[in-house]
Amino acid sequence: MKTWLSQWEPENVIFWNERGKSIAWRTLTITTVSLILSFATWFMVSAIVTRLDGIGFNFTSNQLFWLAALPGLAAGTLRIIHTFLIPIFGTRHVITISTFIKLIPVIGFGFAVMDPNTPYWVFVVLALTAGFGGGDFSSFMPSTNLFFPSRLKGSALGIQAGIGNFGVSLAQFMTPVVLGIGFYGSPQLFSQKNAIGENVQSEIYLQNASFWYAPLLIIVGVLCWVMLKSIPIKSSFKEQLGIFKDKHTWYCTVIYFMTFGTFAGLSAAFPLLLKSVYGPFDPSLDPLKYAFYGPLIGSAARVLFGFVADKTGGAVLTTISGLGLFVCTLAIIFLNLLTPSGIEQLGMFISVMMLLFFFTGIGNASTFKQFPVIFKHNPVHASGVIGWTAAIGAYGPFVFSLAISAFMSSTGNANGFFQLLALFLLIATGINWFFYHRKGAEKPC
Repeated sequence: MKTWLSQWEPENVIFWNERGKSIAWRTLTITTVSLILSFATWFMVSAIVTRLDGIGFNFTSNQLFWLAALPGLAAGTLRIIHTFLIPIFGTRHVITISTFIKLIPVIGFGFAVMDPNTPYWVFVVLALTAGFGGGDFSSFMPSTNLFFPSRLKGSALGIQAGIGNFGVSLAQFMTPVVLGIGFYGSPQLFSQKNAIGENVQSEIYLQNASFWYAPLLIIVGVLCWVMLKSIPIKSSFKEQLGIFKDKHTWYCTVIYFMTFGTFAGLSAAFPLLLKSVYGPFDPSLDPLKYAFYGPLIGSAARVLFGFVADKTGGAVLTTISGLGLFVCTLAIIFLNLLTPSGIEQLGMFISVMMLLFFFTGIGNASTFKQFPVIFKHNPVHASGVIGWTAAIGAYGPFVFSLAISAFMSSTGNANGFFQLLALFLLIATGINWFFYHRKGAEKPC
């Protein structure tokens, strides 16, 4: 079966209308479905860890935060590798293998939670393999960038990344849904205190939180192999390293961590943060009833504002995103939402967090409109920068989860982390405004 296309000229209107458009949109559809499962696999750990203590695993709060953080560490590192794969091996091979390899954490976690004697180190290894689901993003986005003409890159990248991000909500929303269904194996006895402090027990199938992805991954993996093609733009690893000589690679990295790093970091840390801060006021509080809304809002904003960015340009939206994130972060600090006096502050905390996710979505869309424009002189470098910045952004879950855990352990709350976050957001927004947004900017976009 032929893997490589013989011709690819998306900027050629005749080629695009006669042949390119159908291939590009078919590729976008299939790879986006695969990307949804990637994000779901990456963030399923953040949903699973909220139930481990209730079924008999005696892990500390710090250990649980580590488990939520490790997929981010692995994903960021794997994204650095994925940054360079598409121009070497092509879309078909890279995306197909990336889809099938996620079966390792999906099946592994299912069996691990079924045995209460599973040691902590096994969960550590499995949490690292869940990073397969986050690492391949840096192959998906460079691939899509190469398939579409410049006028449609913002929309195409926004659609793929935004809909792909729905996988985070999928993991956090579907986990409570599938826990009551006996797909495979025996149930676990789940213990939880109710609102008045009484211990209530129920049967759950925690293995379903990962097992249910397995058949979907197999189906999508086969589709990828049969229906995807690779475009004839090839570049060696050495040639792609040229992106690191350009100062704008580093500015874009800071800006993207502001948007996607914050999105991914909050997505991973929010369930445990919610449980740690407001759980003592209501022991029956289930963080997954609220946590999935944040990634859902951020993902929807990313899809919508991808189209907006094609009309307005990316830089202005990135500035709006940064300022919105900064204001919301200050609100969390000064409204004492991390040091509440009672459960009545829960509604305000969730509302501000939802706004944070909304502004990350705007910035995630706008940056992917900016980067191809900033590096328009070299399409391969543009794809490389998209992959590289995505790699660093993927460290968000690791940085956020561990930093929040460290501040809570040392000071009793996470205010110090959000103070540092506010400072970083201000600096990153300033970089975007100075180099890309202001009148007379070096590379307006």
